[in-house]
Amino acid sequence: MRIGDIGLAVPVVLAPMAGITNTAFRRLCREFGAGLYVSEMITSRALVERTEASMRLITHHPSEQPRSIQLYGVDPATIGEAVTMLVAEDRADHIDLNFGCPVPKVTKKGGGAALPWKVELFRAIVERAVKSAGDIPVTVKMRKGIDSDHLTYLEAARAAEGAGVSAVALHARTADQFYSGHADWDAIGTLKQTINSIPVLGNGDIWSAEDALNMVAHTDCDGVVVGRGCLGKPWLFGDLAAGFRGEPLRHRPGLREVAGAFRRHAQLLVEFFDGEEIRACRDIRKHVAWYFKGYPVGGELRAALARVESLQEIDDLVGQMDLDQEYPGDGAEGPRGRAGSPKRTALPDGWLDSTELSASQRHTLLEAEVDSSGG
Repeated sequence: MRIGDIGLAVPVVLAPMAGITNTAFRRLCREFGAGLYVSEMITSRALVERTEASMRLITHHPSEQPRSIQLYGVDPATIGEAVTMLVAEDRADHIDLNFGCPVPKVTKKGGGAALPWKVELFRAIVERAVKSAGDIPVTVKMRKGIDSDHLTYLEAARAAEGAGVSAVALHARTADQFYSGHADWDAIGTLKQTINSIPVLGNGDIWSAEDALNMVAHTDCDGVVVGRGCLGKPWLFGDLAAGFRGEPLRHRPGLREVAGAFRRHAQLLVEFFDGEEIRACRDIRKHVAWYFKGYPVGGELRAALARVESLQEIDDLVGQMDLDQEYPGDGAEGPRGRAGSPKRTALPDGWLDSTELSASQRHTLLEAEVDSSGG
């Protein structure tokens, strides 16, 4: 699969996930497999203002090639400035635009999954990004729409294709669904039938290599985007690479391999946080349940891992495990991360009354240019 001038031997993309897909996690996933590994979502206004957090998030390790950054924004001019900066300073080889975030603090101001409803604004943002990027490929990630009565993905994809993007990715849920229920793979198939000049990528409910292969067979999409399925399971990218090559190899890790990956992740986080070990350990805590899902580690040990403040503490706790335990089977498989429950998407007042922006909504969008982050 090709995204602009980027050739991918394996048609797999790591989905941007807030607080997850930093340099440390991307490097770890790369060590297991192949694909395109995208940064956390970065707010275009914060990037233009060069905030400390945004500058950290756009930093790639020298081993990361190609370098992929996802931007969020609601103003064409600001998006243009952010893209121009990334290109001029040679900080990215690929730029993705986020139109899929369902988090209330984003959608209630008209951003993320709410934005494609305003068709001309969506078009203006994408056109400005593509123009500012020059030869750097720009892609778009979106959801089906706000809810089942306000679907936007087909019209938005056509607009993005016309603006010159290099690929479109669809998370086959509405914003109202959040991460609940099942992804509508039929919608991915419909999008593929609608868009044929650029790759169409499918996202949603990929927990294994077999899920990815089944999605491609069901929808005829060109590649897959993997999010929650790799939480605590970076070796999934090795399984995906083997699966797309037609090879039977699958990781069935025993506890020793899982604990080793967890420790490696923590070490990479120390590097990411410039040697601040306590900060890295606080970050790794949220990964404990994902890594050890299905393994008989014990509640007290899990709780202790979720309080670690040093690599030595991790080593001491891992030393208490029976590392000779084998892969536990189905208990380690299946969905990961919080699905949440369906909920009405938070939107600006009168947002659904028209696909055109009102004066008050334009003002609301200005407030959306804050350092927000979502999935």
